[in-house]
Amino acid sequence: MKIVTNPHAEQELARLAERFNHWRQHRTTPAEPIPQALWDHAVALTAVLPRSRVARRLRLSGQALKQRCAAQHTATSANTYPAAVNFVELTALPSWPLATLSALVDLQRADGTRLRIHYHEPQPPLEALVRTFLETR
Repeated sequence: MKIVTNPHAEQELARLAERFNHWRQHRTTPAEPIPQALWDHAVALTAVLPRSRVARRLRLSGQALKQRCAAQHTATSANTYPAAVNFVELTALPSWPLATLSALVDLQRADGTRLRIHYHEPQPPLEALVRTFLETR
């Protein structure tokens, strides 16, 4: 099975490995803790690369890297979500229409007969009424 990885992430891992090597060569004591910036970068790379590959390349304990990843995830989720959610009251809109629509239809035939229709919703079948009015003699 071939694993396809991000070439940019692999380059970042190589650069970070060089930084780890530089730190190891220049630290004052062998028991000096790894700087937080290096840990943060290693944990960030586990988002795009397998944690085992990052640990092996950086010569870190897999368990230590796993714990750092879990701690960062816990810290991130604690910072992302608010501690308490406040209640927000919303006023409901009325279920009836605020303004009623109305219309006035005023028709007049050639013989002078007039038809005036004033209605509110719902609309009556105007086409049939107008046709009947205009066709009647």
